[in-house]
Amino acid sequence: MKKIHYSWVILVITFFSIIVAGIIRSSSGVFIEPFEAEFGWSRPVISFAFAVGLFLYGFSGPFMAAFVERFGLKRTMIASMALLTLGLGLTFVMTEEWQLILIWGVMIGIGSGLFLTVLSTQIGNRWFVKHRGLAVGILTAATATGQLVLLPILARLIEQYSWHHAIALIFGLSTIMLLIIVLFMKDWPKQLGITALGAVKDEFKISTNTTSNENPFKIVWISLMEGSKSKAFWLLAGSFFICGLSTTGLIGTHFVGYCMSYGIPMVLAASMLSFMGIFDLVGTTLSGWLSDKIDNRWLLFSYYGLRGLSLLFLPFALNNGSITLLVIFSVFYGLDWIATVPPTIGLARREFGMKKSAMMYGWMVAFHQVGAAVAAYGGGLIYNIFNSYTWAFILSGVFCALGSLFVILLKKHDPKNEVIMD
Repeated sequence: MKKIHYSWVILVITFFSIIVAGIIRSSSGVFIEPFEAEFGWSRPVISFAFAVGLFLYGFSGPFMAAFVERFGLKRTMIASMALLTLGLGLTFVMTEEWQLILIWGVMIGIGSGLFLTVLSTQIGNRWFVKHRGLAVGILTAATATGQLVLLPILARLIEQYSWHHAIALIFGLSTIMLLIIVLFMKDWPKQLGITALGAVKDEFKISTNTTSNENPFKIVWISLMEGSKSKAFWLLAGSFFICGLSTTGLIGTHFVGYCMSYGIPMVLAASMLSFMGIFDLVGTTLSGWLSDKIDNRWLLFSYYGLRGLSLLFLPFALNNGSITLLVIFSVFYGLDWIATVPPTIGLARREFGMKKSAMMYGWMVAFHQVGAAVAAYGGGLIYNIFNSYTWAFILSGVFCALGSLFVILLKKHDPKNEVIMD
C-alpha cells in the first residue's frame, strides 16, 4: 500500500484550522440581535465592533506572512488559535461596549488573520508542487465554508437556549484545534526528511530555513513599497477590495438580518448561508483546479460578473417572498463565494514570484478586508437610513461589474506554460 504523503496530512490540519477560525469570525452575524437584546447596544455599535474585526484580520495578513518567516509557521498558528480561544473565553464575561470592540474587534480580528488570509498560500508554496492549485483551492474553500456551514447550529442554539451556548460550542472547537496543531503541525517538509509533494530535491528551490532573522515589520513595509509600484498589484488589490465588500462584509454580516427583515426566521436564513458554504466548497475547489489550466484573468472576470448579477437578483427574490428563489440565489452565489481566491493567488505568484507571493497576497487581502469593513459598517448605516438593506446589495452588485473590468486589464496568463520566479 502506497504511503500517504505528509503534505496531505498538513492539508487536512490546515483545512480544519481554517474551518474553525472561519466559524469563529463569521459567527458575528448571528450574534448581532442577541447582543442587541441582552446588552442594549445599538446595531451601529455592534456592527462597528465586527467591522474592526474584519479590518484587522485583513490588515494582519502581510504581518502574519512576515511573522511566519520570522517565528515559524507552527508557532504562528499556535499563537493565533490561542488568541481566538482566549477571545471566546472572555466573551462570557464582557459587559461593556469597549470590551466587545476589544474582544470581537481586536482579538478575534487578529487571531483569525493568519488562517483566513495567507495560510493557504504558505501551505501551497511550502508543501505542494504537484496539485498546488488544487490544494490552494481546497484551503480557500475552507475559508468561506467554515464561515458558513455551522451557522444554522449556532442560530438554533441561540434560539433554543442562549448565545452563551453558541459561544461554548466554538470555544470547544478552537481548544481541540489548538491541541491538534501543537501535536501534528510541521513548518517544512525538510523537518520530516521529505520534499514537497511532486518535487525533486534538486528542483525544489524555495529556502527551507525554518525562520528568518529579518525584522518582520521591515519586510512588510518593503513589500508594500514594491507592490505600490506595480500596476498588477493595484488591479488585483482593487478587485479584491470589491471581493471583500461583496462577500464577507455584506453577505457574511448582513444577509441574515436582510432575510429577517422580510419575515424569514433566523435559523432558515442561517441555513441559507450554510447552504452557500456547501456549494462554495465545490465552486472554490473547482476554481483551484481550473486555475492550473485556464487564464486566471478570465476566471476572475467571470466570477465577478456572475456575482454582481446574483446580488442584484437577491432583492428581487426577497420581494417576491419565494423560498425557492432564495435557494437558487444561495446555490448560485455559493459556487462563486470565494472562487476568486485561487486565480488571484495564481496571478500574484506569476507577478511577484514564489517567495514574495504570500506577502503580496497578504496585502491584497488587506484591501479585501477594507472592502469588507466598509460593507459591514456601511450596510448598518444604510439600514438605519432606509430601514432596508436593498440599496447596499444593489450597490455591491454594481461594484462587482467594476471588479470584472479591473482584472481583464492584467497581462495574459497561461498557467500551463508559465515559469514562476523563486
